[in-house]
Amino acid sequence: MALNILKLCVGCDSVEDLEAWVAHKLDERRRNGEPVEHWHTTRMVPSRGAEIIGDGSLYWVIKGSVQCRQRITDIRPFTDNEGIGRCRIVLAPEIVRTRWQPRRPFQGWRYLKAEDAPADLGDGAALAEMPPKLRQELAELGLL
Repeated sequence: MALNILKLCVGCDSVEDLEAWVAHKLDERRRNGEPVEHWHTTRMVPSRGAEIIGDGSLYWVIKGSVQCRQRITDIRPFTDNEGIGRCRIVLAPEIVRTRWQPRRPFQGWRYLKAEDAPADLGDGAALAEMPPKLRQELAELGLL
């Protein structure tokens, strides 16, 4: 059973914001002749990386609710220019919308067991087309 990571998506107000940011970063890397891959940099390296890579996902908390996920394809520790150890969590560029699951703010990231992770929306096209503000209001009422 896959182990996942839960992380706050700081700076994004909606899944659409995250999708636009990922597309921008991939285009930027393509223009610069760099490998076209997407990653999120953290300070701590997951000690349970073998349980995560391949089947695990990074679940994004946006505006107080888990709303989507990205599959984790690799975990790459490195040392930055200032000599500080960091980690790149390499993510599949596809963003999968999930059922909304309320979460309180926290720092860093947390492990998320598969049985505790929200289900994918699957054929949730109607929900995906709903304006983000309306989705947020419905989630706050516990209706999503």
